[in-house]
Amino acid sequence: MTSEESVQRRWKEYFEELMNEENEREKRVEGVNSVEQKVDKIRKDEVRKALKRMKSGKAVGPDDIPVEVWKCIGEAAVEFLASLFNRVLESERMPEEWRSVLVPIFKNKGDVQSCSNYRGIKLMSHTMKVWERVVEARLRKVVEICEQQYGFMPRKSTTDAIFALRILMEKYRDGQRELHCVFVDLEKAYDRVPREELWYCMRKSGVAEKYVRVVQDMYERSRTVVRCAVGQTEEFKVEVGLHQGSALSPFLFAIVMDQLSEEVRQESPWTMMFADDIVICSESREQVEENLERWRFALERRGMKVSRSKTEYMCVNEREGSGTVRLQGEEVKKVQEYLGSTVQSNGECGKEVKKRVQAGWNGWRKVSGVLCDQKISARIKGKVYRTVVRPAMLYGLETVSLRKRQESELEVAELTMLRFSLGVTRLDRIRNEYIRGTAHVGRLGDKVREARLRWFGHVQRRENPRETDIVAPEPSFVGGRHSVRVLGGGRRSALLLGGGRRSALLLGGGRRLALRLGCGRHSALLLGCGRNVFQHKRLTLAVLFAYWSLKDTIPSSPQVSAGRCRYHAILVDCLGVDAGESYWLTEDHGKYIAVSVESAVCNRIPKGLRHFCVTIYCLRNTDVIK
Repeated sequence: MTSEESVQRRWKEYFEELMNEENEREKRVEGVNSVEQKVDKIRKDEVRKALKRMKSGKAVGPDDIPVEVWKCIGEAAVEFLASLFNRVLESERMPEEWRSVLVPIFKNKGDVQSCSNYRGIKLMSHTMKVWERVVEARLRKVVEICEQQYGFMPRKSTTDAIFALRILMEKYRDGQRELHCVFVDLEKAYDRVPREELWYCMRKSGVAEKYVRVVQDMYERSRTVVRCAVGQTEEFKVEVGLHQGSALSPFLFAIVMDQLSEEVRQESPWTMMFADDIVICSESREQVEENLERWRFALERRGMKVSRSKTEYMCVNEREGSGTVRLQGEEVKKVQEYLGSTVQSNGECGKEVKKRVQAGWNGWRKVSGVLCDQKISARIKGKVYRTVVRPAMLYGLETVSLRKRQESELEVAELTMLRFSLGVTRLDRIRNEYIRGTAHVGRLGDKVREARLRWFGHVQRRENPRETDIVAPEPSFVGGRHSVRVLGGGRRSALLLGGGRRSALLLGGGRRLALRLGCGRHSALLLGCGRNVFQHKRLTLAVLFAYWSLKDTIPSSPQVSAGRCRYHAILVDCLGVDAGESYWLTEDHGKYIAVSVESAVCNRIPKGLRHFCVTIYCLRNTDVIK
């Protein structure tokens, strides 16, 4: 094809067929009662919040009006949009100019003459997106989505889902039991949602009929054109799926998934969802295979299709001859990745660290033209590095426990990037501290610890902390080696809060150090043990703080074993001490050391212990953790 008309016609035929393809499904026989209720008018504060949530600098739709126009006009724009949206809400019909959707195409890998190697992105009117934000905010107040859904939900992210899966796997590893996980992915989930199912799910979720008709109007008579190298094609209709790039589509998809999986979730409760990525867990291979078939049947009978090639399987504590999982006779391949994070079945994180290093290098190469330009200042290079490269290296690391060697591996990669960016080699004999100071970049290991503390504070502030651990019943086994959640601690460090066999949180623990106090089955919180805390050659100091509920039962002088030395400690309730009070450590031969949180914050005590005192200060003053 050489003429412009033939090229445009081919692109129109390809995208019209692609966007209107619908999977086979059963027609619903049962109906659902509609909810007729009074709908309040759109208020100015709703429009103001919607504009604030809109990001600037995005590609414009067919009307060529960016959202920056409304933001610059200010209060006059808020009044105008509120009046416009109220007319749309009252008439249940939006302006015809909003119905046009522009689809520019971008080249992927492969043959340039094959249409399947190109990807289209829908561009919609920014004013319509503001209207969608207003409708979305109202729908979220009415519709309750199940706790298993982590995608596009407030105060939830991929970190929550990854953390929940790691915790569940950790419990089964410590209990020496098998755990079978299947990662289900749907084929073109957004583009294949039947719109009749969407209206049904909205009504079943209790959405007012007026909002249902408003959303229906958004999808009716919408016109789509494709922009290619030789111009724009003729308009064509899209009658299947949700709008890509829409501000409302993610929540609509969450409503559909919530309703379609309502029955099957009750039969297989150990399930997590992130949009269309589903994790099904079970204690046996046969059970997880049966649950997988239930999910496939429940979704495919309503028009969604499970991807055979992207559905994957993983087993924790796999024994010989445990077999494989099959989906309709096809063997499901094994994998060790979930939401972009490598999850090893043996609990190690070496592969995840290597992947983070590779992701950092990929990001560095994308902006190497800026980072390696000698005309650009080191401060600007540092900002670019902190914006593009560092987030890729830190992704998901707050949910894993790094060893010193793995932390060093990350920092070595970081310093190599910084040296390349500043044009410095090892032959120049320039210290790492000077390089970091020149680029205004902190140590990556410190940033990992900050991310852990930030995540710890996030978990502690949750209204329902249990949902962060795992939205599922406890494992059926009792006993075994129960887990210890280690953040920044050494391998095999032990901590028990409240006694028994419960797991708890260890911050800054030492290598293979176990602490047991003479108070029955209770133990204390261990912060900051390890070698060379005070630069002593063969000395290990343990900074001990009693758990607040045990302060009346802890003896005044428990014996603490640390390396080859024995110490006595006066334990203080860390939650009840003011910032200026002291924590006392006594040595066998009478040497006293006083440590105060106030002096720790002021950097007047040795560096090793300062870190742990500041940690205590942050944990007791949660406002510090942002």
